[in-house]
Amino acid sequence: MKILFAASEAVPFIKTGGLADVIGSLPKELTRQGLDVRVILPKYGDIPAKYKDEMTHVAAFDVYLGWRKQYIGIDTLVMDGVTFYFVDNEFYYKRPGIYGYGDEAERFGFFCRGVLEALPQLEFQPDVIHCHDWQAGMIPVLLKAHYQQLPFYSGIKTMTTVHNLKYQGVFGQEVFKDLFGLSDDHFSGTALELHGGASFLKGGLLYSDQITTVSQTYAEEIQTPYYGEFLDSLLRHRKDQLTGIVNGIDYDVFDPMTDPNLVVNYRDSLPKKQLNKTALQERLGLPVDGDIPMIVLVTRFVQQKGLDLIQHVLREILALDIQLVVLGTGEPAYEQMFRNAALTHPTKVSAHIYFDEGLAHQFYAASDLFLMPSQFEPCGIGQLIALRYRSVPIVRETGGLKDTVQPYNEFTGEGTGFSFTHYNAHDMLHSIRRAVFFYKNDRESWLKIQQNMKKGDFSWRKSAQQYITLYKEMTT
Repeated sequence: MKILFAASEAVPFIKTGGLADVIGSLPKELTRQGLDVRVILPKYGDIPAKYKDEMTHVAAFDVYLGWRKQYIGIDTLVMDGVTFYFVDNEFYYKRPGIYGYGDEAERFGFFCRGVLEALPQLEFQPDVIHCHDWQAGMIPVLLKAHYQQLPFYSGIKTMTTVHNLKYQGVFGQEVFKDLFGLSDDHFSGTALELHGGASFLKGGLLYSDQITTVSQTYAEEIQTPYYGEFLDSLLRHRKDQLTGIVNGIDYDVFDPMTDPNLVVNYRDSLPKKQLNKTALQERLGLPVDGDIPMIVLVTRFVQQKGLDLIQHVLREILALDIQLVVLGTGEPAYEQMFRNAALTHPTKVSAHIYFDEGLAHQFYAASDLFLMPSQFEPCGIGQLIALRYRSVPIVRETGGLKDTVQPYNEFTGEGTGFSFTHYNAHDMLHSIRRAVFFYKNDRESWLKIQQNMKKGDFSWRKSAQQYITLYKEMTT
């Protein structure tokens, strides 16, 4: 079976968020399980030179985007057994960063058109084009409107995966008409129209043969007005084609047994994990004490990640006998909140207002507790890495957090973490206090939670099998 992933970012080439991790690791697992999976993404200026130097140029042709005739080149390289294609056009992609430009519709419209035009040039005829997020959302629309009557394209199916429904690629309808040559009936309320404009993502949701999102709970949540971002009625309408499949993590990259970033490698040895903790305490200038629970936060500092809850009860959190270590960037007010906390509580708080992947791995390995109180979380990757590194998650029961962290029940001994249901600062505080209590006062319960975490499998193996089942259903 031949699958083409179309996405705007992928590890290790270019990354702004969890989407890149998925595109970097899921195709690798699908390939292991016998599929021919290839990935296509833009060739950005910020892709490191070491990867560009390995690329081979395989095709060059012109693409029409409305009235524009644009050059497109396709470069390729193989990584971990997966073929990656890069759509080359310096006007659109040789810029710093990935997103945030005024011609975003044109840049990713060109990408969507380029993906379809490239297939005959590459002599690759996929059974399924698997489109990820809004940047690839117009591929299913263009396939049905302009290509499916051609013999080469007639058998190709499409799947759209929503990694975060909040980002929808909404632009003016005139822009869409200019770029895509679509008839007026594509712009009614039941088609691409959204908020008076038109939406790339809505196109993907409407015109794809299958829709997936990145956890079972999020698939249910987005069919409600609270989480549905004005697309809940469309998603309810297509619920029979909507499946939630929880993301995995790359067990080769996130493996405390082989991770080169750690002071001491370990699997389930708490004494060895503690050595990472004391080494980090020493490095950060915190009191070196294995008995003080270390709570870590590795995240973007934005409201979606529950930062307003932390802000509301930070004083109460810091009144506990804990150490709080944070890593990330985001909204200036939240960055300043952590800087101030580190200044006023230098023995309790260590704030790192930047992002460093290697340091993040050390934080996972050193921490006892991992805090992730998200307002909404389609899947979440932090809690999966925390479980892998035996750091006990404290999460809100939403989206993938609810699906992957089982709340600890001291009466049955079941559970892998601590959770709270309502988006409420004091409910979160209660969960933190409860977690700290068990760490400090109930060794037996703590060891039981560690045993339970050991049994979990958050690799891509099972999720990849679910995708394969869907691909087969679509193409038979």
